[in-house]
Amino acid sequence: MAEIAYAKIHPSIGIARVGNSRQTDGYYIGPQVTEPLPREPGAYRDATGALKREVAEFRIYAYDGNGRVVRELTMDPDTRITWTVELANHKAAWYNFELALDIPEAATATPSKRRNAEVAPPDRHKLAITPGARSIDTPSSLGPEFRFDGGTFMDTEVPLGELRTNTAGRLQVFGGHGRSASCGEKPPTTFANNDGWYDDTSDGPVTATVLVDGRSIAVAPAWVVVAPPNYGPQQKAVRTLYALMTDLAIQAGQLAAPTRPSFSDDILPILEAMCDLQWMNAGFAAGFGYGMPQHFLEPRYLTQLAEPGATYAELRRTVANAFRNPQDGDTSMKPWPWIYGDAMNVPMPRVPDAMNALTTTQLALLETWAEGDFVADYDPHRQPPRSIDEVPLQQQPAMLDRAALEFCIADAFHPGCEMTWPVRHSTMYMEPYRWRHRSPEDPEPDYGTTLTPAMATSYNGPLYGQSPGSITRWMAIPWQTDTASCRSGYDTEYDPYLPTFWPARVPNQVLSEENYGKVMDPSLPREERLAAYHQRSDWDRTLGVGHLNQLANMVAHFDRMGIVEVRPGPSGDPDFPPLMQVEDRGGRDMTPQERHDTDKGMRELLIAKRRGR
Repeated sequence: MAEIAYAKIHPSIGIARVGNSRQTDGYYIGPQVTEPLPREPGAYRDATGALKREVAEFRIYAYDGNGRVVRELTMDPDTRITWTVELANHKAAWYNFELALDIPEAATATPSKRRNAEVAPPDRHKLAITPGARSIDTPSSLGPEFRFDGGTFMDTEVPLGELRTNTAGRLQVFGGHGRSASCGEKPPTTFANNDGWYDDTSDGPVTATVLVDGRSIAVAPAWVVVAPPNYGPQQKAVRTLYALMTDLAIQAGQLAAPTRPSFSDDILPILEAMCDLQWMNAGFAAGFGYGMPQHFLEPRYLTQLAEPGATYAELRRTVANAFRNPQDGDTSMKPWPWIYGDAMNVPMPRVPDAMNALTTTQLALLETWAEGDFVADYDPHRQPPRSIDEVPLQQQPAMLDRAALEFCIADAFHPGCEMTWPVRHSTMYMEPYRWRHRSPEDPEPDYGTTLTPAMATSYNGPLYGQSPGSITRWMAIPWQTDTASCRSGYDTEYDPYLPTFWPARVPNQVLSEENYGKVMDPSLPREERLAAYHQRSDWDRTLGVGHLNQLANMVAHFDRMGIVEVRPGPSGDPDFPPLMQVEDRGGRDMTPQERHDTDKGMRELLIAKRRGR
């Protein structure tokens, strides 16, 4: 006890996800290590086929005066822990998403007016879903008293989730069931700003009071974000939220800049993400898929990339040079990673922000790697920890922080999947990866009918201490309309599959169960099996034809969308990878005309939105 100076909650930012399973055990714990084992096929659904909720689990670690981890604090006879969480959803009471307000293009974008502007100030509080805080202080607890019930949207009750604890007293935060609706029964018409609508995503602070042997211990708080489902649970973005927040902390002087990259820790994850997106997008499959020229994970190629010295120096250089560098001012869609950026539009504007790029830190590490100055630590037989219990105690807090954020994307903040552009501002953070909390005694000012870029980024703006609901309020309402709208290949004359929005979370083209079955059938001719393997099906085909129809169907049937899960490939066959990722359900492929009509309608809506119609 004498060694404990303070404690911290980890992960510092936990991620939960909505799901429509109503079964008591219809959930799973979110990633707690950076390379977890794939879950078995079917693990993301309950017995009825409904999507399980992803749960954010929090732990408390005690530190000594030198910042060294002493132990994890759990509920036992000598340790009393009271967890408190407050979830809220302020989407409908916030401002329209038009464009990230911290990029140059925001100055001439459609103004960010209040959502539901016709609701007068005396009643605007009815647009916010605020069930209040819930506390829990005993192990193995669940029950109605821990549910986030009682919050309403325009007098309609909207539950936001619940709290539980496991046998050790670790906190488990459950989000909502994916319920979205219009109080006026209006159909959704746009990807981000549907007035009269609500959903049950949310976010808020996670705090704890701790007594050890009767002595109070100061505990650094955390945050939880309840996000949409993860339809690609094994995928990571090329630029993850962890990478973005790490770069932010380095630029702000909160972390030291790395000077010598580790191939395994810094370079290989970028290359792996590029290759793994083959299961989510047909363009990435052709560019970086198994058997393709830029399949970095092919053993011989990977060994060359991992070798220091002059022999493969030019190979490293050509790979590093292929990545987009904002310092070059390149506005082409051709440099890697072929991901849309914040200023994406139809037609694509000739501005650097229209396409995504790696972080400044990642690009610097790639440059140093290309020069041959890196730790050559690649080991093809390396066995990473597959559970948090396999991680040494001293490394567990950082691993929990990193794992939660590595499975979140930092692609285009337009607005995004889990969270959006405010998180790239250092004023949001009390320390790396941990947000500032706004005191209830310091209420946020009223920013008026229009949130301007100047106000949004000002000292008195919203990018400092955060309150319950402050993170998710920037996101699309409801989340389903954004997920159903953002896809790939908007300019089909350039490429029907590239660039792409958020492929790590929202698949574009997938290997269907039907084609997987053909691949695995040795009685079929090899040509037919190869054709089936290389054919990708539109992930959104289950939503039907027509963009507006797809918006409505995504709201009603988001659980019918395929989860891309890991399955074995043919054993010992060099034409096929030993592991594949396969959509777990789907429907018939669209005809070319149906796909054309759907994409055309989506592009027309996006163009009309940009022109203020």
